[in-house]
Amino acid sequence: MEENSREHLNTDNEAGGEDALVGNVNKLMVSPPGFTGLPRKGHLIFDACFESGNLGRVDYISEFEFDLFIRPDTCNPRFRVWFNFTVENVRETQRVIFNIVNFSKTKSLYRDGMSPVVKSTSRPKWQRLPAKNVYYYRCPDHRRNYVMSFAFCFDREDDVYQFAYCYPYTYSRLQHYLASLERRNLDYLQREQLGLSVQQRQLDLLTITNPAHLNQEREKRVVFLTARVHPGESPASFICQGVIDFLVSQHPIAQVLRDHVIFKIVPMLNPDGVYLGNYRCSLMGFDLNRHWQDPSPWAHPTLHAVKQLIVQMNQDPKVSLEFYIDVHAHSTMMNGFMYGNIFEEEERVQRQAIFPRLLCQNAADFSLSSTSFNRDVVKAGTGRRFLGGLLDDTSYCYTLEVSFYSYLTAGSTSPVPYTEDSYMKLGRNVARTFLDYYKLNNLIDESKLKGHINSTFEGTSSRHQGNNTGNGKNQVKGDRKFHGVRDY
Repeated sequence: MEENSREHLNTDNEAGGEDALVGNVNKLMVSPPGFTGLPRKGHLIFDACFESGNLGRVDYISEFEFDLFIRPDTCNPRFRVWFNFTVENVRETQRVIFNIVNFSKTKSLYRDGMSPVVKSTSRPKWQRLPAKNVYYYRCPDHRRNYVMSFAFCFDREDDVYQFAYCYPYTYSRLQHYLASLERRNLDYLQREQLGLSVQQRQLDLLTITNPAHLNQEREKRVVFLTARVHPGESPASFICQGVIDFLVSQHPIAQVLRDHVIFKIVPMLNPDGVYLGNYRCSLMGFDLNRHWQDPSPWAHPTLHAVKQLIVQMNQDPKVSLEFYIDVHAHSTMMNGFMYGNIFEEEERVQRQAIFPRLLCQNAADFSLSSTSFNRDVVKAGTGRRFLGGLLDDTSYCYTLEVSFYSYLTAGSTSPVPYTEDSYMKLGRNVARTFLDYYKLNNLIDESKLKGHINSTFEGTSSRHQGNNTGNGKNQVKGDRKFHGVRDY
């Protein structure tokens, strides 16, 4: 989420009273006070010592209830939102209430029906808990902090259960995905290492275009996209993958786009933060999306590398850097929407509004009414604001936000929870919208398009069809539900 929403932070209690929470729980067995002897079934074992894991402490309240503490971002106790942990050694039909007690934000989509996601070893597809099992409230027992409680019934003793704030998308998952793309040997896809993070993780840059465009002498029209500067905003990675999947596909629209545009994509700007299970910060506790003005090569190396590349491209007279889009997720709003900049020239203001309007026509989950343009001083260090001031008046810089929870379609009052697939669908629609923006529709062979249109994007002709990917009806065949998800 680009917006810092300072008023949403629990500034009275920056460390949440958990100054000592600097690491994740590691195979922690939580048994009744005073219990000695061998652990029994039902003495839950909690673990978050894995990639993108986050759980700092567990307090036993009763055999039915446990208080869970989010580990703050590394080197920055102000941010406590993302959680991702496993539970094992459960007893069949064991019913529990988990209270997550030290959120750093007050406002949350948990007030509007959002719920954590869960999977287990025998049911590896993530599912959302039913909203009726989730409660969000100020709690007098925790300094009037906001607490999110959820009820769950374990149903299989041999399963390991995993709970998370939202669908995780790890650094390793990205590396496997990019490796699989490379193995396809596509002549219009290049992958390069743009730099390394503080912990020496790879900063990947993808270039997707017709290879003829890479000729040094040719004019170059560039669209630049970045994601995961805030590591806990995992929906951004699904959107980014949706964009990539579409652009490297054989879809007729993708082929035309590759022939006319160079797409530069950095899928994970903060790989250390993602790996560590932080919500907003890097390893060293920096919110990288506040350091675009003067990133340090040693403290913010990934940001420094991306900024250098963009500045270099901007200085090349043969390069027209026409779009910069930074992808985020939002913790208090629904739908997809955009933030843009404010300009003095009315014509530039109008031109900047074109892309969001076109995207709204292509994606039923994109909200034009939530899209806004601003130049708040506190946002001066964001990619959108800094590059909006650096690049010339033919360039447009946006933050693309998507809800952690759900979207409302036109005329509907029932929110549809996002899934991994529907996040990726929004990414495909973002990519497809460049065809409309550049007015390349006349280059599309309509006969070839028919076989692709329904399976690949949510076009205007089908805005209200097939849009319930988040309601669980499209489960993989044989993918069984949790008893604990169905009811408590």
